[in-house]
Amino acid sequence: MMKTMMMKTMMKTKIAQHRVARPCFSTGPVTAAYELKVDAGEVRRDDAQVALAAKFDALHESLASLPPVPVRTDDSTESSYTSSSPLLLARSLASAQSFLRKKFHLWTFGPPPRGMYIHGPVGVGKSFLMDLFYASVIVPDDDSCCNNDSHKHAKITKRRVHFHEFMLDVHHRIFVYKQKHPRGDAIPIIAQQLAQEAQLLCFDEFQVTDVADAMILKRLFLLLLDWNVVVVATSNRSPDALYKGGINRSLFLPFIDMLKHTFDIISMEGSTKDYRLETRADGQSYFWSNKDVHGDNNSNNNMQAQLEEIFGGTASGTEAEAIHIPFGRTVQVARLNDRCAWFDFSELCYQPLGAADYIFLCDRFQVLIMDRVPQLDANHLDEARRFVTLIDVCYESRTRLVLAAKVPLDELFVEFEAQVESSDGNEELFVSEKGGNSSFFATTMIRTKEGEQFEWSATGLSGVSLAQLSAANDLAFSFRRAASRLVEMGGKEWGRQ
Repeated sequence: MMKTMMMKTMMKTKIAQHRVARPCFSTGPVTAAYELKVDAGEVRRDDAQVALAAKFDALHESLASLPPVPVRTDDSTESSYTSSSPLLLARSLASAQSFLRKKFHLWTFGPPPRGMYIHGPVGVGKSFLMDLFYASVIVPDDDSCCNNDSHKHAKITKRRVHFHEFMLDVHHRIFVYKQKHPRGDAIPIIAQQLAQEAQLLCFDEFQVTDVADAMILKRLFLLLLDWNVVVVATSNRSPDALYKGGINRSLFLPFIDMLKHTFDIISMEGSTKDYRLETRADGQSYFWSNKDVHGDNNSNNNMQAQLEEIFGGTASGTEAEAIHIPFGRTVQVARLNDRCAWFDFSELCYQPLGAADYIFLCDRFQVLIMDRVPQLDANHLDEARRFVTLIDVCYESRTRLVLAAKVPLDELFVEFEAQVESSDGNEELFVSEKGGNSSFFATTMIRTKEGEQFEWSATGLSGVSLAQLSAANDLAFSFRRAASRLVEMGGKEWGRQ
């Protein structure tokens, strides 16, 4: 009996030791970090996430062979690309090195690290795993790495950024360059700047909805590869679905081909579990009433009181402030204090605002309150697009977003699909490669979840062109991500100190 008990005790001890030791003997730092979170009960083990962690481990190991970025030259003008320019020579050496590695597989250069493009549904862990990988890459002056850690940590410069913010940065750099060199080509200079600032670029929510961005990305990414920059991106879209239906998409297709040939494309489309929805939204960040928030009934008065408590007092009597945005614009904030700004939905979503405006608002305030939020469907396409962008920016910056809406959260976004139908019985829409052109009788229809249809005229009779059909489809696609993020953002721990 005693012997049996001793054997059981020894077995339990071995199992416990195995559980504790497992992360230490994992194949790489990302898997180790993931297993620690699993053992701590912070996440549930998911086969797709385990597989993705292993791929990140492989990329982490390959970063050790990443060639250095050529030394930056101070000559950043149009003349930098003349035949005698040191910058041209440096970039030529980088291109030659890239060519030799690709064509002759010279082992002295090491295998070229391939970027990663990870796509799949919302809430399946794409960004979570990318962040674990990003944390495992140590910058040259970072001493946070434990000396007893058995894993080799790559030491390179790095940058992790939401795609909205990255494109805002790129457009600002273009603007600054063009101020000095109106006839110059800004993209090669910007590629060099980005390479010097970060050898590893991690993008969250990679998306292309604008023809200008599409053309910039096509050239920029090719140049970044020449400068030995490794790119990791997460997206809800597969490469073939990027900018689908957009204007002049045929000009963007070479970028998609380049992406598929030079990146490891990792699909998590088989993962259907949205882990964000398991978050208990108990942080009192979403209120709703089918009456106006400023109405006289008791429930509305109670909701108004809760909003004022979050705000930190009544919203009246505060002095307005102008938030300065790049390119000489400002956003007016009428109700604010040191940490919080209070808006009506119309102030932020009926006005022609975008990611840049929301980014600077989130930089200024820890908490944003928005009331009178309507149910968002095909009747509110532009407003819904801005609202989704605001949610993305708040999520990335961990800004608390408090909403007072007219419907419950699970009814806030009404699913719809954009399609094209013909009023003459012919259901085929004729669209040229450049987009926007169609047969005279074709009419774009927006159909809501309830089956209601709203007409967009291909001839412009309703003031909307077929070029916006792609944007409408992207908006419908992003509704699920926005709803998922609002659930996670409703937790008590959400926000920044």
